[in-house]
Amino acid sequence: MTNTPRTPTALAHALLQARHSGELLDADDWADVVRTPADAQAVQAAMAPALGWRVAGSQQGPGRVPGYWKSGAPRRDAPLTHAPLPEEGVWASPSVAGGAPLHLRGIEAEIALRLGREVTAEMAAALQPGEGLELIDGITAAIEVVDTRWRQHLKAPPLLLAADGLCHGALVLGPWQDASRLLPRESPRDWSAQVCRLRVGAAPLQAFTGTHPLGDPLWLLAGWLQELVRRYGSVPAGTVVTTGTWNGLSFAQAGDLVVAELDGIAEARLQL
Repeated sequence: MTNTPRTPTALAHALLQARHSGELLDADDWADVVRTPADAQAVQAAMAPALGWRVAGSQQGPGRVPGYWKSGAPRRDAPLTHAPLPEEGVWASPSVAGGAPLHLRGIEAEIALRLGREVTAEMAAALQPGEGLELIDGITAAIEVVDTRWRQHLKAPPLLLAADGLCHGALVLGPWQDASRLLPRESPRDWSAQVCRLRVGAAPLQAFTGTHPLGDPLWLLAGWLQELVRRYGSVPAGTVVTTGTWNGLSFAQAGDLVVAELDGIAEARLQL
């Protein structure tokens, strides 16, 4: 570290290299680089060119708006956080992790949503929390693999975890389902009765009912879309967001089969 400049751009390059090599960074070396949420976003922005993404803040120019995101909060009165996900780590179910460098193998069973149309700044500004169902054309079950590029793992400072893609390792998406059929506007889904079933390796099957931290995975759509139009001006059709864990955080081992099923929606499978 003595010869490496400690800047958001340097940290972005180090995190990208660590994502591919599997080597871990020491959080103590970088703690003074990310002191505010804006610093964490600057690190994410500095990754954009290497990932083929448009730089946040530029509504035109080279690159594309990231197509996959994670968004969420531990409760409704907490700030939402958002991070784009590298496409190389987004896999269709059933999937095999193969040689992907994973350290923690944390497991979150989630619901993913897909935009059916482009969302403009005006459309996003008009949304209130819980609104935006008419913008969604697809819904499915997802497995997010929680991982980190920090030697301290989840004990690294929260802002460094945010800079590192909010601890994203990989995302497995189940088969897309018709949102208009599963989320009819005339009869809202009772998310308090939604059952999530999770099996990790040889551990017993676990079932979780109504355990989404926001009560409704659609609740974050407005905040997520408003943040994306702030960064990029508009959000393309087909953009996908995961919406928060139903099971908290479970841990798997190499060789485990992970199966997440959202009753009545879809199932996702990942062989580690």
